[in-house]
Amino acid sequence: MRLNENLAIIGSQVVLVPYEKEHVPRYHEWMKSPFLQEMTGSEPLTIDEEYAMQQSWRTDDDKCTFIVLAKAQPDSSDIFDCSRMIGDVNFYLNNVYNPHEAELEVMIAENSCSGKGVATEVLQLMTHYAVNDVGVTELVVRIKESNAASIHIFEHKFGFTETERSKAFQEVTLRRTVTDALRTDMDQWAKHATRVEYVRAPAK
Repeated sequence: MRLNENLAIIGSQVVLVPYEKEHVPRYHEWMKSPFLQEMTGSEPLTIDEEYAMQQSWRTDDDKCTFIVLAKAQPDSSDIFDCSRMIGDVNFYLNNVYNPHEAELEVMIAENSCSGKGVATEVLQLMTHYAVNDVGVTELVVRIKESNAASIHIFEHKFGFTETERSKAFQEVTLRRTVTDALRTDMDQWAKHATRVEYVRAPAK
């Protein structure tokens, strides 16, 4: 999605930035992990396929992704340093019956960042963006039954409700309608966030 190609969102612990070519090698290494493949329902890709996928994320109108960076120290000269990559967050607009429904996905790939509220903040920033910038009115997630931590976040921190459970795919579907109450919550979540222009690394 080109809508976010020049946008960075700076939160308390993280910075969300567009998915660029410079991020692909690290992302490719992450996705060699059988555990991450299972949790995200992904198939391993070659590096060339990964670069093609990055371009697809950039140009397709029906999906949006941000790379998640750990926030730099205040005195850092490069807040967009790709060496601080810790995961990604995205949504798909793939419901042909409701073009305003977004299917959310989040992946925190670095174990050192788990259990610190990072995924929660990333989802707060992304849901605020999806609703306010893209016009999303319905949110849905599909999560592996074994991923209890992720299910807990969506149910207890974001008010999602289970609507379906697939034995074949061993996954749970949870949904949340965007209400006035949720919009109020999102405005509170976004109070600490800053939006800035994303500055790309010089070509090598």
